[in-house]
Amino acid sequence: MSSDKKENIVKQLSYDATSIQVLEGLEAVRKRPAMYIGDISTKGLHHLVYEVVDNSIDEAMGGHCDRIDVIINEDNSVTVLDNGRGIPVDIHEKEGRSALEVVMTVLHAGGKFNKDSYKVSGGLHGVGVSCVNALSNMLKVTVYRDNKVWQQEYSQGKPLYQVRQIGETEQRGTEVTFLPDDGIFIETEYSFSILSNRLRELAFLNKGVRLTITDKRVTNENGELLHEEYYSEEGLKEFVQYLDDTREKIIEEPIYMDGEKSGVPVEVAMQYNSSFTENLQSYVNNINTIEGGTHLAGFRRALTRTLKSYAEKMGMLSKLKFDISGDDFREGLSAVISVKVAEPQFEGQTKTKLGNSEVAGAVDQAVSEMLNYYLEEHPKEARTIVNKVILAATARHAARKARELIQRKSVLSSGGLPGKLSDCSEKNPELCEIYLVEGDSAGGTAKQGRDRKFQAILPLRGKILNVEKAMPHKIFENEEIKTIFTALGVTIGTAEDSKALNLEKLRYHKIIIMTDADVDGSHIATLILTFFFRYMRELIEKGCVYIATPPLYLIKKGRDEVYAWSDDERRAVITRMSPNGKDSNVNFQRYKGLGEMNAEQLWETTMNPEHRKLRQVDIVNAAEANRTFSMLMGDEVPPRREFIEKNAKYAKIDA
Repeated sequence: MSSDKKENIVKQLSYDATSIQVLEGLEAVRKRPAMYIGDISTKGLHHLVYEVVDNSIDEAMGGHCDRIDVIINEDNSVTVLDNGRGIPVDIHEKEGRSALEVVMTVLHAGGKFNKDSYKVSGGLHGVGVSCVNALSNMLKVTVYRDNKVWQQEYSQGKPLYQVRQIGETEQRGTEVTFLPDDGIFIETEYSFSILSNRLRELAFLNKGVRLTITDKRVTNENGELLHEEYYSEEGLKEFVQYLDDTREKIIEEPIYMDGEKSGVPVEVAMQYNSSFTENLQSYVNNINTIEGGTHLAGFRRALTRTLKSYAEKMGMLSKLKFDISGDDFREGLSAVISVKVAEPQFEGQTKTKLGNSEVAGAVDQAVSEMLNYYLEEHPKEARTIVNKVILAATARHAARKARELIQRKSVLSSGGLPGKLSDCSEKNPELCEIYLVEGDSAGGTAKQGRDRKFQAILPLRGKILNVEKAMPHKIFENEEIKTIFTALGVTIGTAEDSKALNLEKLRYHKIIIMTDADVDGSHIATLILTFFFRYMRELIEKGCVYIATPPLYLIKKGRDEVYAWSDDERRAVITRMSPNGKDSNVNFQRYKGLGEMNAEQLWETTMNPEHRKLRQVDIVNAAEANRTFSMLMGDEVPPRREFIEKNAKYAKIDA
């Protein structure tokens, strides 16, 4: 054995103190960014903005700020400006340098840990703005404080010079401009709609604070910059009205409750509508707790107990032959629950589930007292709500029978799988994927073109039921929906929660919706997505749901064939094949449906993992997603018409 090989083996076997790498300061953030901001794609990119904005919101929550401006600059950098007190710039006693530099470059440094500065705060608990600095190629912070202007710039978290005074001013506040590091982020293009939705949400959650967003990259037909401004005087009351404006309400005004128990401020706004779904949005210190937690548990408990007690007292449940469950009290309910907690403890996969046990009791008590008062003061509305609950209980009872029948039939049928399913040979769900394909014809082509080892095909006939308009028992009686449940191996209903999705026997970890690239195909995809969002949302949250992207065009010149997924791609390919634009041998075919491709083409363009373009379905803003599905697929026509009129200008027919 050579001496080099021996030395290499010794190195591999050696494991001592020299093997341990210590990452100093912001190095750790740059080495493992996903640990701090979730991911390095779209979600993490936008989270950088939220962290800077959250610092300004903390100032607003303390009563020191009433305006926050967000600007997306031409180079895709972002500026956040507030009129708060301005980050302190004097020398930090322990660190021996400006407090501004400490805040911007040291993890777990900031006013959030000093309860004299902030009673409650959001963000990443002290690591937020320094994380943004670490993950930016450039960051410049300007502080307007004590009639002076102070500034410092950084690159990848490192100061380029000491904090210095650059002028005088009567303005006050903090201005942060940063450019995300394109060497870290795989997506660096900011979305105006994603950021504006979050700012709208913050305006509702912090009444009296004006938030604006301006996009310097885009101008309208009048040459004006894209701009939105959000301001709310009534806060959560307006928030729940906004969330519910695409639905038919059954009580005229939202129920609004604002109180405090055990030192926990509790604010709730709720509205009942004629739909069959619940829409509960919960927040802790402005953080959207998408996984719920103790505050949501306290609200649900108080709602069920208080409404049931009132209904029994009024004799409205005497003729009911089956029990009412907590789900029945929340059907057709839209509600926003916001609490302020001095020391929030988060748990769950995404750290968005509140774990403070004391908060459950505080919310329970506060909501119970305030709701009791409302029911006594509004007997007409109270009876309307209880009648809605009784109707929900009756429908749930019918739906449970239909659901049990499906699950019993699927167990008794051969192998428990639907006959139209062409399954794969692999049995490990993590390695398996299923295509939900529009139509039997395309399904047949997909079966021929697939890789049978890991790809299953489930053809869907026509348009599945619009679950947004259907009663629960009708949904579970629908043949196509029954087939999807059975093929995926999932069931609904557990001992703890009759609406919970049971994923223990999920057979595929990739569920791919594949429809035609036309209007009908888009409608079918939207119907399927509505079904998943309402009844299999956990699959979306776990990153299991995808949309296939078949090509729109096949461009040919002799034996040269190139696929294009957009009109811009098509034009670029044609230009490349025919530089002078006069080559009559260049032709292109527009694919209107999956059936126009043969099995080999479908595999190569849309199903082959090496070449296909899958779009993963993600819930960036749950409240906005809920509102959009309700608007697109619900009964109310005016909101949908308004949406079409507003967005019609973006639709085009390209020859």
